[in-house]
Amino acid sequence: MIVLDTHAWLWWVSGSESLSAPARQAIEHHVSQRTVHISAISTLEVALLVNRGRLELTMEVADWIANSEALPFLRFVPVTNQIAVRSVNLPNGLHSDPADRMIIATTLFLGASLVTKDERIRNYPHVETIW
Repeated sequence: MIVLDTHAWLWWVSGSESLSAPARQAIEHHVSQRTVHISAISTLEVALLVNRGRLELTMEVADWIANSEALPFLRFVPVTNQIAVRSVNLPNGLHSDPADRMIIATTLFLGASLVTKDERIRNYPHVETIW
């Protein structure tokens, strides 16, 4: 089971070469197992990036997200109360970015690995990452 960080989701859906070979292989494997997850907080991040002009999509953001939601092998994980509290109570050593903390808490809640290029997250010893 894997969770895609926001940038990994964007790059994977767009077919970007920015994904590393191990990340791409992990995603392909988990697509076949139907065990690819995305934290709902990533939808907020994508919508904010579009709204602020830092990301351009080929369609409206709501349609882009709906297309991802329609993929049968992809599951969005809501930010539950349990995940929200866990994000606040993560072991020391992680920066304070709330979205990153929610994504990590989601990954830990699921017992999954996180696909991310973010070195700050990859250096955090309490979550297994793939890059």
